[in-house]
Amino acid sequence: RGAETPSSANVAVISGFRDGFPTLRRCLRLRPNLPEYPHSSATPARSTLRLWPSAAPRSWQHHRVRILVVEDEANIAEALATGLKSEGFDVDIVSDGNDGLWRARETAYAAIILDILLPGMNGFKVCRTLRAEGVWTPILMLTAKDGELDEAEALDTGADDFLSKPFSFVVLVARLRALLRRGTTPRPSVLTVGTLSLDPASRECHRGTAPIELTAREYTLLELLMRRSDAIAPKTALLEEVWGPEFSGDPNIVEVYIGYLRKKIDAPFGLQTILTVRGAGYRLVADVEPDHRAGDAPTP
Repeated sequence: RGAETPSSANVAVISGFRDGFPTLRRCLRLRPNLPEYPHSSATPARSTLRLWPSAAPRSWQHHRVRILVVEDEANIAEALATGLKSEGFDVDIVSDGNDGLWRARETAYAAIILDILLPGMNGFKVCRTLRAEGVWTPILMLTAKDGELDEAEALDTGADDFLSKPFSFVVLVARLRALLRRGTTPRPSVLTVGTLSLDPASRECHRGTAPIELTAREYTLLELLMRRSDAIAPKTALLEEVWGPEFSGDPNIVEVYIGYLRKKIDAPFGLQTILTVRGAGYRLVADVEPDHRAGDAPTP
């Protein structure tokens, strides 16, 4: 293409790591004859974050939405803001966890891009606090490279998605748009059905204020039932999701563990909340005393 250059004049390059953090260099002008990326065989070996002209439809660009970026690395924050603005977003930047929490409380953002390692308050606590206060703005959390524990904790504290550094800007925008399509429907980090609560982050279970000790298998089974509360969970689905698709043992193991759960979450409290739906599976309902439950008849 000779001396043609993309209409966007912004490039940000994550050129490596210094003391465990990405060093980012931002160029304000593209050079002529820069090879196309990522189609060029001359792709740089180092990890890159390139801000190219928007591939979004013009209708998207005209429908501007406001994004909050909470990132203490100034160069990364500025590069993200430049790229997101070129994609049609309005962007606010803060570099402190406490400031990010205040902004998220006070402004109805369409989405939040949240780093973990922040001064004042880390990203996990910011996310957990927002969810506890009923703020369901979609959150995309930026985690460390190969940080599996960070990724798991991000989801457990209420984040909707995560992206590991260094990351592709194209992927970040795609994930951001996916979050915007989902909207701000409540996605509680602590599962509750009646007085029964289950916290995936701490793996603690309570009936009211009374703690309930569960084995790992019992916990997984109860979590699935709680996520499908008031809906029928087929026995085959429970067997596959809890014991795995390769399980070749006795399928009646499901009934055995349902019995274990009933003895722990229901019997001591005079309740019967795990109902057997004959020929279909199981259904977890809110607190129902045995003498007042609707029975084990299939739900229409």
